[in-house]
Amino acid sequence: MKSAAPNCRVARCHALIPCAGSGSRAGAGRPKQYQPIGGAPLVWHTLAAFAGVPRIAQTLIVTAPGDDALAARLLDRLPHDAFALADCGGASRAESVFNGLARLLQRGAAGSDWVLVHDAARCLITPALINRLIDACLNAASADEEGGLSGALLAMPLPDTLKTADAAGRAAATLPREGKWLAQTPQMFRIAPLHAALAARAASGFAGITDEASAMEAVGSRPLLVRGSAHNIKVTWPEDFALAAALLQTRHEPA
Repeated sequence: MKSAAPNCRVARCHALIPCAGSGSRAGAGRPKQYQPIGGAPLVWHTLAAFAGVPRIAQTLIVTAPGDDALAARLLDRLPHDAFALADCGGASRAESVFNGLARLLQRGAAGSDWVLVHDAARCLITPALINRLIDACLNAASADEEGGLSGALLAMPLPDTLKTADAAGRAAATLPREGKWLAQTPQMFRIAPLHAALAARAASGFAGITDEASAMEAVGSRPLLVRGSAHNIKVTWPEDFALAAALLQTRHEPA
């Protein structure tokens, strides 16, 4: 058995939370990540879950340029040595992630390190789900003899009948749901390959890139799907706030 190289560096795990969106679909009148839910800004619940995973070396929160609301309202309630702000958010989520990855590298992360990118608006994520993804990804990477595993993401098998609609908004066809999954976050990849995959689409304004997995798929990777949770919803529409608040409440009620 070969021994490890004397200066072999163990890859670390980092988290990146794009938090620069305007939240226009949520109808809240302000960025939805700062909208109060369950007694705290929505994104605080997201960050608290990552605070519960000690093996994440640092969590970088990417905000819109000049946005100091997060620092004033959240960081005083979180471990300062584990969280950092970067006001380098872009015009799209993909651009914010691309800029955030560059900032992680500037802060000392290695290109071979792992990054878990997570939507700020998925405030029902839990430490258990985060650890499930990390374990599945690292175990699969260790077992991958050819070294081709690009990463992994939380996802759920599609449970409902899937329709396509015509221009009038009428059902035009029913699509088979077998083999179809609903992508969630976190999505976990090596920093350098993900940054390179996004860089390849930067000139086109990141056209067609809806999540990190789609960027990696575009360069030939096939990320591992790790079963997530139906509760890991992305707060998007006005009615989602009430649902998320109700689900958060159940976590604090006595059994």
